[in-house]
Amino acid sequence: MQFANCKYLIQMTKSHNGMRPQDIVILLKKVTLIGRDMTNAQVAKDLGISASEVSEALERCRIARLMDNAKQRVNILALNEFLIHGLKYVFPVQPQSKVRGVATAISALPMSDKIVSEKEAYVWPDAKGNLRGESIVPLYRTVPMAVQNDSMLHSLLAIADVFRIGRTREVEIAKDELNSILATYDVR
Repeated sequence: MQFANCKYLIQMTKSHNGMRPQDIVILLKKVTLIGRDMTNAQVAKDLGISASEVSEALERCRIARLMDNAKQRVNILALNEFLIHGLKYVFPVQPQSKVRGVATAISALPMSDKIVSEKEAYVWPDAKGNLRGESIVPLYRTVPMAVQNDSMLHSLLAIADVFRIGRTREVEIAKDELNSILATYDVR
């Protein structure tokens, strides 16, 4: 009995060594229609991340109260708050040189329907991409591959990039778009 109690105390006092960018990608995948009921192994395969890294990420998210204790449900209110107010500080980014890639931020749906910008396009670098624009380092290196078959994940990650680099007007539109998508999370 004493051993079981010690093990429990050790688990409860695990330290949180900070969020990692892939944690956000995994959370956003778990919010998508496709990702809601996926196992960790399926999420790992879809995102090109190891299953152990998905498990570790979900534990960090649980400690940060972005997931429930069972690591099955995303805390939508906390995720929304973190994306809008914290993402730009924790994972800042500066647009880089023009490259070929996959559209992101205001250049990807749903933002590209709301904001027309002929001057600038933003992309995640990818040789197979269909757009040329200023390079934005994705939250995780496999993002350009991961969004190919999941348009909702692409939209969520593009919105996240608006929070990372956007101007005030763009961020306000992104908030509305994010709220619209996250409102569908509890609807089954």
